[in-house]
Amino acid sequence: MNRPPYRAPRLLIDGQWRQGGGIDTWAVRNPATGEVLDQLGLVDETDVHRALQAARHGFEAWRAIPAARRSQLLLQGVGQMRARRQSIATALTLEQGKPLAEALAEVDMAAELIQWYAEEARRVYGRLLPSRLAGADMRVSRHPVGPVAAFSPWNFPLVLSARKIGGALSAGCSVLLKPAEETPAAVAAMVECFHDQELPAGALQLLFGQPAALSRQLLESPVVRKLSFTGSVEVGRLLARQAAEGFKRMTLELGGHAPAIVWRDADVPRAARMLAAHKFRNAGQACLAPSRFIVHEDVLESFTRAFVECASGLRVGDGMDPATTMGPLANPRRVQAVRALVLDARQRGAQVIEAAPAPDSGGGYYAAPVVLCGLAPDARVLSEEPFGPVAPILPTDSLEHALRQANATSYGLAAYLFTDSASLVHACESGLEVGALAVNNVAVSVPEAPFGGVKDSGLGSESGIEGMEAFLESRFVHQAY
Repeated sequence: MNRPPYRAPRLLIDGQWRQGGGIDTWAVRNPATGEVLDQLGLVDETDVHRALQAARHGFEAWRAIPAARRSQLLLQGVGQMRARRQSIATALTLEQGKPLAEALAEVDMAAELIQWYAEEARRVYGRLLPSRLAGADMRVSRHPVGPVAAFSPWNFPLVLSARKIGGALSAGCSVLLKPAEETPAAVAAMVECFHDQELPAGALQLLFGQPAALSRQLLESPVVRKLSFTGSVEVGRLLARQAAEGFKRMTLELGGHAPAIVWRDADVPRAARMLAAHKFRNAGQACLAPSRFIVHEDVLESFTRAFVECASGLRVGDGMDPATTMGPLANPRRVQAVRALVLDARQRGAQVIEAAPAPDSGGGYYAAPVVLCGLAPDARVLSEEPFGPVAPILPTDSLEHALRQANATSYGLAAYLFTDSASLVHACESGLEVGALAVNNVAVSVPEAPFGGVKDSGLGSESGIEGMEAFLESRFVHQAY
């Protein structure tokens, strides 16, 4: 297969694209083959210091630009994203592995997210209050919180970066964006679309480095006033402790282990089709993917059969191949982790159904889509986020039992429900411990609504007006005349 050329990006610091000053580099690999695509240059301490000072000055310059003009500049950047969607998506598939069709859809979703935020920049409202004094008034105004340290992961690098830079820039904040080093080029191409609009130097910067050292440097600096992080629970806890030392605002979107409840009155073929497509998108590497299928025993057999049939139709392979419908996992660690969960389930008596074959790796990081039935209650896959193409199907005979199973993890990000019963919807809306619930569909994340979790799945929300407010602070003014 002829592969398009790939080049690792440079850093964007203080309005200039520059090579990192660090001695170390990061080998960016193609998950479909394991081959090194290019070496990514990393920051040194001088780069980080320069970026922090630029973020301070960039914030002052960017916040002073009228909201309508900020909105216009961001919308122009969105237009460039759409014009360059093919090249951005190609870079994403090469470095992350997902099928090109999914990469194109991610570019579109990222553009839509930033567009929504850009339009919302014109609608940051305060309020007036009657004063307690004669000849006076009281008002509350909203102001950008300050420079933001934003960290995004490798599974959906465009969408998860767009949520952060869209909200921060629209609110008037400057952004120090540190995406995953595994997937640098696609995010850099998206950032370039906005840099080309001649934003003030330092308003939007792009850094790559050794994650632990770089995050510590950013969060120890008094310049940074907010942390926005998407990633694992363990890293989220570490960053939250670091941010707490400086009393920095924070938004954390962490792991998930989403239950999908399929009731006996559901449209079973439709539920199986939608849930299988959502489960195996990005090879299951999504925090909002349905990962425990809790099915009423009356339709357990028919749902399992339909779900396996849908999974069997997947074509696992290189994301650049138009015939591929599920790409490789992102790295060897994910392959090992998925295999360990499947082996544990098998050893505890589960039936393991490999729905579609994985290709001979040839150095790539492939895993077959797997359906697990007859699981023991202590199987690891029921408590640990699988983050891969593993679908455990569990029977239930009552709503109380279904809710107990659904809430039986430390996660609480998203859930799915398929039923025709209004009373069941109400009971699940009240009883499920999650931040988002989709009923008879799988759309739990859209630009205009908040997305965030409860319990170990995070703190705060992104998207929607709640996501915009996360980058704003309130100021009270009591003025006598």
